[in-house]
Amino acid sequence: MKFAKLIAAAAVLTLSAASANAANIVETAKSAGQFNTLLTAAKAAGLVPALKSKGPLTVFAPTDAAFAKLPKGTVASLLKPENKHKLAAVLKYHVVAGEIEAADIKPGRSHVKTLNGKSVTVKKHGGVTVNGARVVAADVNASNGVIHVINRVLIP
Repeated sequence: MKFAKLIAAAAVLTLSAASANAANIVETAKSAGQFNTLLTAAKAAGLVPALKSKGPLTVFAPTDAAFAKLPKGTVASLLKPENKHKLAAVLKYHVVAGEIEAADIKPGRSHVKTLNGKSVTVKKHGGVTVNGARVVAADVNASNGVIHVINRVLIP
């Protein structure tokens, strides 16, 4: 558990340093070095321009380790050109129009509509979870929104 907290703290420091340069969400995630799968998927789904847009956006960003927890072959299958729409739906399920910072989340449960049209459940009781995924680093600011690092991939 202490190791997990140390990793989360390192992620916050890395991302905070990256966001200090007023980089957009894509640039901030890229400089962190732990979102390669997410960025590869965003490129394959054609969503990089949207993530670089003016925003503001809130991104619940799964790390490479979170993608590695998916069943074997899932990522490879989603990255196939014929599954571009499925991949886009999964990725849009991680993005909310508008900027939601940790301080905006009230204790209890709320529902937030994502860019794929479906809502995620955000709970704050001690820590914050999004559809059961734990937020391990919150409020990583980018020039066009905010990133919250989560420990698993959200599937709509």
